[in-house]
Amino acid sequence: MNDALLSVRGLRSGYGAVEVLRGIDLDVQAGEIVALLGSNGAGKTTFNHTVSGLVPARGGSIVFERDDVTRAHYRDVVRLGLLHVPEGRRIFPNLSVLENLELGSFARARANRAANLERVFALFPRLKERQPQLAGTLSGGEQQMLAIGRGLMGEPRLLILDEPSLGLSPLLVEELFGLVADLHRQGLAILLVEQNVAQSLEIAQRAYVLENGSIQFSGTSAELLATDRLRQAYLGV
Repeated sequence: MNDALLSVRGLRSGYGAVEVLRGIDLDVQAGEIVALLGSNGAGKTTFNHTVSGLVPARGGSIVFERDDVTRAHYRDVVRLGLLHVPEGRRIFPNLSVLENLELGSFARARANRAANLERVFALFPRLKERQPQLAGTLSGGEQQMLAIGRGLMGEPRLLILDEPSLGLSPLLVEELFGLVADLHRQGLAILLVEQNVAQSLEIAQRAYVLENGSIQFSGTSAELLATDRLRQAYLGV
């Protein structure tokens, strides 16, 4: 039996008459960073939404910690500990920083809310300083911190980060990838879904490259960096 934390086999999904994902196989082991890489429109967000229960699968299987969640409701997926930090942050702009964070423990880990708040504030001191501030008035980098912090409030077993570096300055991107590496060192499994190939491969143990709804490459980060076609297409070397 495959003992991966997340095991996806033959996954097909899409919208209306359009099939976006065409038979995806992907595994994430406990405590591992796995990168899912690809250009805009490759199908990365559709993959995230399907695994999270937001878009129904059309075929294949999704198993999370030996629970078949292929057709599970997204609330049940969250309760199992598979949490998704969406592209574009999706914070609640008219709620305070504190209220946004508290909502992260609505479906899971509510009893540990106070302890998890302290953990998030230790990771993001700026959020602690801005607890009463409306989330919509934060900078882009602070909003990304808030989105990740909200995800951590649910005590994820696996955290999916969807394009976390999008729209951030190079300095903030560097800071963000350092944070992801820190979370991994603390034992958190992370599926890092990114267009930023070079920096993702620096911190991920393994990676998959998605093109036109299909996996074109997979392997360790070192193996992918040695692949001429990938280096030419994504790294310009």
